[in-house]
Amino acid sequence: MEPTAAPSSPSPREPGRRPLIAFSWLWVVIPLGYGLYELVRKAAQLFTG
Repeated sequence: MEPTAAPSSPSPREPGRRPLIAFSWLWVVIPLGYGLYELVRKAAQLFTG
């Protein structure tokens, strides 16, 4: 029985996946940034009246 080569998994550094990775990061970073912005804005309102 010959050993079979394991299927190579795509590396995240492949150029074809970069747009997907960038979109995924934007999908997380944009709402997180907006949430942090709103948090700071509401905290400022809370402590300054």
